[in-house]
Amino acid sequence: MIELKFPDGAVRQYPAGSTGRDVAAAISPSLAKKAALVVWNGEQRDLDRVIDGNGDFRLLMRDDPEALETIRHDAAHVLAQAVQELFPGTQVTIGPAIEDGFYYDFARDEPFSTDDFPKIEKKMAEIIDRGAPLERQVWDRDTAIAHFESVGETYKAELIRDLPESETITVYKQGEWADLCRGPHFPTTKFVGKAFKLTKLAGAYWRGDSSRAQLQRIYGTAWASKEDLDAYLLRIEEAEKRDHRKLGRAMELFHMQEEGRGMVFWHPKGWVLWRVLEAYMRRRLDAAGYVEVKTPQVLDRKFWEASGHWDKYRPNMFVCETVEGETLSLKPMNCPGHVQIFDQGQRSYRELPLRMAEFGACHRYEPSGSLHGLMRVRGFTQDDAHIFCREDQIVEETAEFIKLCRSVHADLGMETKYISLGTRPEQRAGDDAFWDKAEAQMLEAARAAGSEPVITEGDGAFYAPKLDFIVKDAIGREWTCGTIQLDYVLPERLDATYIAEDGQKHRPVMLHRAILGSFERFIGIMIENYAGAFPLWLAPTQAVVATITSDADGYAEEVLAKFRAAGLRTEIDLRNEKINYKIREHSVAKVPAIAVVGRKEAEEGKVAIRRFGSQAQTIVTVEEAIAMLTDEALAPDLKRLRDGQG
Repeated sequence: MIELKFPDGAVRQYPAGSTGRDVAAAISPSLAKKAALVVWNGEQRDLDRVIDGNGDFRLLMRDDPEALETIRHDAAHVLAQAVQELFPGTQVTIGPAIEDGFYYDFARDEPFSTDDFPKIEKKMAEIIDRGAPLERQVWDRDTAIAHFESVGETYKAELIRDLPESETITVYKQGEWADLCRGPHFPTTKFVGKAFKLTKLAGAYWRGDSSRAQLQRIYGTAWASKEDLDAYLLRIEEAEKRDHRKLGRAMELFHMQEEGRGMVFWHPKGWVLWRVLEAYMRRRLDAAGYVEVKTPQVLDRKFWEASGHWDKYRPNMFVCETVEGETLSLKPMNCPGHVQIFDQGQRSYRELPLRMAEFGACHRYEPSGSLHGLMRVRGFTQDDAHIFCREDQIVEETAEFIKLCRSVHADLGMETKYISLGTRPEQRAGDDAFWDKAEAQMLEAARAAGSEPVITEGDGAFYAPKLDFIVKDAIGREWTCGTIQLDYVLPERLDATYIAEDGQKHRPVMLHRAILGSFERFIGIMIENYAGAFPLWLAPTQAVVATITSDADGYAEEVLAKFRAAGLRTEIDLRNEKINYKIREHSVAKVPAIAVVGRKEAEEGKVAIRRFGSQAQTIVTVEEAIAMLTDEALAPDLKRLRDGQG
């Protein structure tokens, strides 16, 4: 007999060799029909798999959130079967569930087209309706290789050959169709449901190796219900409208081109946005007691070897040789340079904490296929800082940083949804006692700042745990923006010391921290969060003075001068075009305010203010317009300072 403990604490005995379905049937025959998966000792398993022994046991229904990944995994198998039935001779390779969906990579001489999607989806629905059982079978390695080679599946045969000898070879049959897979899977294809859609095509190298064959990847999404699918597709549609690459071109903020892969060409308006953001960040750091530094862009290989980055990050570093035989590298990060500044001269405990900030331009090699607008680049500027402190200052410094980070994100239109605590990874420096202490320090700091972090097991840095800030944008997407990482290792490697109260040399603790992450990525996120319609204080162009008729040109020039003198970033539009045409054009550029002037406004010394996204106009004097717009154009931190709120 085996003993199974249920979620309510009850312990029941079942005959050895029982399956999850047997247990479900013993509880209720209807439950056996509805059950989709088993969770045994924390591991998801097929319903018809034999339970190996005693342990915690629970059943998952199809609509359980934990079963969503299996919906997607099974949908990938259904996709593969549908493609092979429709396009004989196509080889299947790998097809996992991913965030929000699934994909499958195919080897086929002829290219797929999105025009193929409707018939593939129709075939998938047909396979689902067949309700074929998904049967797990354990195969002998040689038998499995021989089978897949005999049916022309050379990629599957290669995968099996490369598996460790100790690996159990499992194949799932779906009617007459079979695929190599670890599982788990639902009892039948009907459990997949019809809430799926194929979304896009892409190229992919076999096993991610650019020297290997290029495959065709079909992406799809699958959900538990049609309502969930429709909501997702609506989010995707909205996200496409907000794509920062499209808006960046339309608003003339930046562009990127092949000759500078992963590098950004900032246009005047985009650079204004950058400078406004940088000025805001500099004020916040100054107020928080940071000192700003600047470290070299290029340093000798020996420096990176001493820091440990050469061995770990060399493939991602841009390296060059000089005629004098030097091997130099563009810096991929700022932290070792900050330790060099700390090491100049003798430091006292009275100087700690030392908060050292740099808007540091860094370069890292990223494969060209992974580059994505501002979100993934090769050249970027971090809002980087390192806090050198004593061990007894870790909690207080971390807590203060959390408060600062949350405040900055809020000012920039983001809500900090939660903070995650990344704990010890499998490969790490330090013993368990060190990690116990370091994780406890970060947990205490988060709680001191009023946050209960979500624990992400194994997600810490190599040298210590970290806290990451997950923010939510206007359409509910989550982004990781901001981090603080505890580091005892780099000060040791680069021999950083301070003189403590006891007169002896001690190692400082180093807190690596960033709020935006990088200016490039954060600006990309902001563009999408605001859909390009920035609040007035961030907008590259805050107002446009536009004329109705040419006899108001002189007055428009006067209004422009007054707006600019008041500090408003203002342009003028004197073109011989209809005013509605001008308004439409500036609306595409997401200009927050248009000051419309004609003969009447010139005679009365007024302007008609029209806001982005509104048909209404407000007629005010020039002075009233300036007062209204300059108040709105004041950055949040300066507004708090003006209002005596610090």
